[in-house]
Amino acid sequence: MSLLPLRIDAHHHLWHYHPAEFSWIDEDMATLRRDFLVNELHRELLTAKIDGTVAVQARESLVETRWLLECARSAPIIRGVVGWAPLGANNLAEILNSFDDAAKLVGIREIVQTKPDGYLDRSEFNRGVRQLTSLSLTYDILIQARQLIEATRLVDQHPYQRFVLDHAAKPKISKDELEPWKTRLLELARRPNVFCKVSGLVTEANWQHWTLESLCPYLDVCVEAFGPNRLLAGSDWPVCLVASAYSQWWDLLARYFADFNQDEVRLIFGENAIEFYRLSADLGVSS
Repeated sequence: MSLLPLRIDAHHHLWHYHPAEFSWIDEDMATLRRDFLVNELHRELLTAKIDGTVAVQARESLVETRWLLECARSAPIIRGVVGWAPLGANNLAEILNSFDDAAKLVGIREIVQTKPDGYLDRSEFNRGVRQLTSLSLTYDILIQARQLIEATRLVDQHPYQRFVLDHAAKPKISKDELEPWKTRLLELARRPNVFCKVSGLVTEANWQHWTLESLCPYLDVCVEAFGPNRLLAGSDWPVCLVASAYSQWWDLLARYFADFNQDEVRLIFGENAIEFYRLSADLGVSS
């Protein structure tokens, strides 16, 4: 086992590609129109010196959630799975209890960024979040910047639920827009039970012309809002490949956080993910 601090990719995907199920992958993203499986992920992790991961759902499918759990059982590098379940379902508890490997199921996510306004306010959705709280499962908030106010209302109803904001709510980096995203993110971050993933930012920038300097204002806001104690580094692989190679993204994060102290770097690149998702810390690529 390596004596170095564990580095965790807190956000990536795996999939068998089917055009009908991945209609959001348009011609501009054609590089994603293929399978992305554990063997390829493993090679990327070795190159980037990442010790473990959290696999996150890409489809609203119980079949996919069960498949991700199977992947995690066969690949110890996958420390946890954020799956999908219909939070508004009357039989949600039965569904969650039907998964074969509850130990690796660490959280639930829905693709709220495509949902109509008010989705997070629905009573049946909030009833489902309360069940996640009772089962000690996290909830990944996947939204657009315009939905931050709605997300803040959601969090205020569940002060004991652990939430993490995916991709910092997708600021409009390609348009050089900081507001109103910045103000709304700072407000959400006042809730101590919300964490934030520094992931998925290159795909919100100009894919061909982004630089560290163009991303710095948005990373600065994330740090200002959540501090090193509530930031999780993630790749959003393979989606990131439309703009950045896997190792390139980790190199960028290393450059940005180079002046942070060692304790802060350990938190952002691994320890926060282990704590937030309650991951096992005894296995890794380097073991």
